[in-house]
Amino acid sequence: MKILLIGANGQLGSDLVKTFANDELTPLTHKDIEVTDLAQIQAALSRHKPDVVINTAAYHKVDECERPTGVERSFAVNAYGARNLALACREHGAALLQMSSDYVFDGKKSAAYAETDAPAPINVYGISKLAGEYFIRYILDRHFIVRSTGLYGVAGSSGKGGNFVELMLRLAREGKPIRVVNDQTLTPTYTVDLAHKIKELLATRRYGLYHVTSRGACTWFDFAAKIFELSGLSPALSPQTTAESGAFARRPAYSVLAHAALVQAGFADMRPWQDALAAYLQERKTR
Repeated sequence: MKILLIGANGQLGSDLVKTFANDELTPLTHKDIEVTDLAQIQAALSRHKPDVVINTAAYHKVDECERPTGVERSFAVNAYGARNLALACREHGAALLQMSSDYVFDGKKSAAYAETDAPAPINVYGISKLAGEYFIRYILDRHFIVRSTGLYGVAGSSGKGGNFVELMLRLAREGKPIRVVNDQTLTPTYTVDLAHKIKELLATRRYGLYHVTSRGACTWFDFAAKIFELSGLSPALSPQTTAESGAFARRPAYSVLAHAALVQAGFADMRPWQDALAAYLQERKTR
């Protein structure tokens, strides 16, 4: 299977490159291709002739997405970029795996969101990701849409400059008091585990919508506490509300994702988020 990977230097993209190391994979970064440019995408597919395209590229600075220029950029990348890829894949006979987000939900449930739950995003980022999903579903039959949440990997996030784990460790080293929101519940997901599950999923060719995350749930405060516990650190950590954090964009209060489609396809769940975090902390020591 020939794979064209877009966003190859991001957290997930970097782990996908490693996961598909023995496969015929062509990695492309933002320097190589602009998803908002249909002509560039058409040219890339004509040149590389992939069987499947994996798109991890996104504009995901959630607060900046709310600003006027951010709205335009988020829809250009997350919605029209997905549309461009779907059109090119249809023309060239390729399948498409598109990464999406838990932010397509409003967070008003108190139980994990299933793939069959109706989306209702509450911020521009979530709206733009959902629009991208709908473009793909409308244009291309042979697609995978994979929603995940709370990603972290050793490559760091190319667009954000690190990840939550690295931010917490840096603040702890600086000896500063640390306040973390305790009213947003999610599932932190290690990109190594997600990359392996994506490889398994592609091999099935069972197209459709999938929720793929680590197992379990926690608040961001719980996540921070576990980071420090596993790292042997004891900083001055205290909880705060989302309102106290001063975040510009609204966030869903509960965005845990259920994995019914994966189970139906015969997949085992990924390991618990606590075990995945321990593996990440061990991996980063070998960098």
